[in-house]
Amino acid sequence: MISYGKKSPTTGTPSVYSHVTSRSTANLRSSRSIKSLKIPWYRRPLITDSIILDVQRAAVLMAVFSLLLSIFTVITACFDLYCYAMAVPGSVHTGYYAISYQFIFVGSRHVRNALVMFAALSILLAIAVFVTSIMLIVALRKEYEKKIVPWLYAFAIFTIFRLFAYLFFSIVNDLIFAYNILMCLLWTVFLAISIYGWILIYSLYIELSDLTRLEDLAHLRMGTMQSLNASTVPSLAGSRPTTPHSTVSTMPVG
Repeated sequence: MISYGKKSPTTGTPSVYSHVTSRSTANLRSSRSIKSLKIPWYRRPLITDSIILDVQRAAVLMAVFSLLLSIFTVITACFDLYCYAMAVPGSVHTGYYAISYQFIFVGSRHVRNALVMFAALSILLAIAVFVTSIMLIVALRKEYEKKIVPWLYAFAIFTIFRLFAYLFFSIVNDLIFAYNILMCLLWTVFLAISIYGWILIYSLYIELSDLTRLEDLAHLRMGTMQSLNASTVPSLAGSRPTTPHSTVSTMPVG
C-alpha cells in the first residue's frame, strides 16, 4: 500500500504589486501566471501606497472629493455668470446691493467673453464629473474596474480645463479683491488634490485590471486541464486490455 504524505493547503497568489486591493485571489494557483505576463511600464500603477490611508480608502475619499468639487464648481460658475451679466460694460445700477461688482473684469470684450466661456464650460464639465463620480463610488465598492473608466476621462478633461481656466483667471483679474484671491487659493489646492487623486485612482484601476487578467488566465488554465482530462478518459477506456473468458461444457459425460 502506497502512503502519501499530507498535502499542505494551497494559498492564493498575492497581488502583482502590493496590497492595493482586497479582492480575493484564491483562483490564482500558480505564481508562474504572474511571471508569464510581461507588463509594460505605462501599464503599471504609478502609486502603490497612499500617504495616510490605503489606496482603496483613499480612492473612495477622492471619489467623494470629486463629487463635492463638481457641486462647488457649478455653484461658483453660476455665480460668475450672474456677475458677468450684472456687470456688463455700460450698464447702470441704482439701489442697494449686497455685493459690488468691482471685482468683475470690464476691460477687453474678447477677454470678458473668454471668462464667460470658461464659466459656462465649467458647468457642463462639472455635471459630467458629478455623474461619473457617482458611478465611481459604486464601482469602487464592487471593485468593477470598467465603470472607473468614464470618471478617468471626465475628470482628466475637467482638471486640464480648470487648470487653464485657473491660469487665465489669475492673469486677467485683479488680485486685490478678496473674491479673486480666495478663488486662486482654493483652486491651487483643488488642482493639486485633483492631480494626485487622478493618479491614485488610475493606479487602482491598473491594479484591478491586472487582477482580472490573472483571474481570467487562471480560469482558462483550469478549463483547459478539465478539457484534457475529459478527452483522455475515453482513450484510456478504449485501450484497456480484455481478459479471455473460458467456456465450461455443459454436456453430460458418457
